[in-house]
Amino acid sequence: MAQTLTDMPLELLREYRPELPEPDGMDAFWAETLAEAQAAARPARLTPVNGPVRALSVHDLVFTGFAGDEIRGWVVRPHGDEPLPAVIEFIGYGGGRGLPGDKIAWAAAGYVHVIMDTRGQGSSWSIGDTPDPHGSAAAYPGVMTRGIHDPRDYYYRRLYTDAARLVDVVRELPGVDAARIAVTGGSQGGALAIAAAALAGDAVAAVLPDVPFLCDIPNAILRTPSAPFTEVTRWLSIHRDDTAAALHTLSHIDAAILARRIRVPAFFSVALMDDIVLPSGVFAAFHSLASEDAAIEVYPYNGHEGGGTRHWARQVAWLDARFGVAPGA
Repeated sequence: MAQTLTDMPLELLREYRPELPEPDGMDAFWAETLAEAQAAARPARLTPVNGPVRALSVHDLVFTGFAGDEIRGWVVRPHGDEPLPAVIEFIGYGGGRGLPGDKIAWAAAGYVHVIMDTRGQGSSWSIGDTPDPHGSAAAYPGVMTRGIHDPRDYYYRRLYTDAARLVDVVRELPGVDAARIAVTGGSQGGALAIAAAALAGDAVAAVLPDVPFLCDIPNAILRTPSAPFTEVTRWLSIHRDDTAAALHTLSHIDAAILARRIRVPAFFSVALMDDIVLPSGVFAAFHSLASEDAAIEVYPYNGHEGGGTRHWARQVAWLDARFGVAPGA
């Protein structure tokens, strides 16, 4: 955990609105990508999981994401067939969906909780089961520079597509109220939540990014002292003539640019001692929202761990209010 503020003072962060040009044809790029994924889609599969979590229903989920690739996940919910609101959760950098029962809090709060595995990750701090079958040119260890020469080859094009496709899949799951689907996640998961809300449009009813990664990328790769943004910095230190191409690619997945397309209620969090995701990036994305109902919770004395369980409790109360869920129901 960082011991001092890692960025500008809060009063300046509240005014921070960087100029982030959109690449030409960005909406067409994503519309084409999602259309290709939809054309390659196959029906999702749910398989019951027997295990020690008996007070909740746990299913293994397999659905198709980018290019029809199979992506795994978990679906955890209260027992029964009653249509319930759903929360889709995306995982932080290096992690995977984990083991069945690792994440049960949202289901315990009365929601259908869908956890997406992260292609090609899941070997750093939580286990994953989904490979990334697409190759790339020379890259720095990690995923930040895989395919960075071209937005069509870039790793996060695939991962963002998986996230947006999952929203469509969850709308069709039995026992889900398709009008009440929220997306959330911490760090990389927060960026994926922003991307899913931006790309899936009206299918997402609320977005709750927690210390979101991949925001205001040109500034972040210059100023962030810690990985994973430094993967890009190290790559550029070797590929000295490729800066323009890399920045062009990264602009297609910058969550502070994609956030301009979000009009649904949004609840962000930011930590002012975060040296992995600089607070300025989080505020850049927050200020880009087109939402009329938007709030950001500030944790002045925390690093990348953010508000922890205390913040999750605030997320539940916030989402309950917007989805009409009675506390304790």
